Amino acid sequence: MRIAVPIKDNRGLESEVCEHFGRARYVVFIDVEDGTVKGSEVIEVPFKEHESGDLPAFIKEHGGEVVLAYGMGRRAIAYFNTMGVQVITGVSGKVRDVLEGLAKGTLKTDPDWRSKGDFGRHEF
Repeated sequence: MRIAVPIKDNRGLESEVCEHFGRARYVVFIDVEDGTVKGSEVIEVPFKEHESGDLPAFIKEHGGEVVLAYGMGRRAIAYFNTMGVQVITGVSGKVRDVLEGLAKGTLKTDPDWRSKGDFGRHEF
């Protein structure tokens, strides 16, 4: 499975999850087999401004099957759904800790993330 996580900086698994999917400058792609991280790759988002659907297409082009994010606009979620990419929102913290929670089935998410930001805007 290939997991994509929008991150605040380019430190990979040591990075924090970016609060706003559409404003992340980097995405870490993590390859996981049988609950074990087999590798990771940080890729800088190739555009400063984007149209609706650009980021989901970017994630899909890089093999993303699951996206772990804090906040994300409804249109981005809809794009991922049509592409068959699973989205888990309300995720925060260090990527390494998030992956551990996912593997152990103890991942905590914020069910109120929508009320904490403007997740339909794309500016950086």
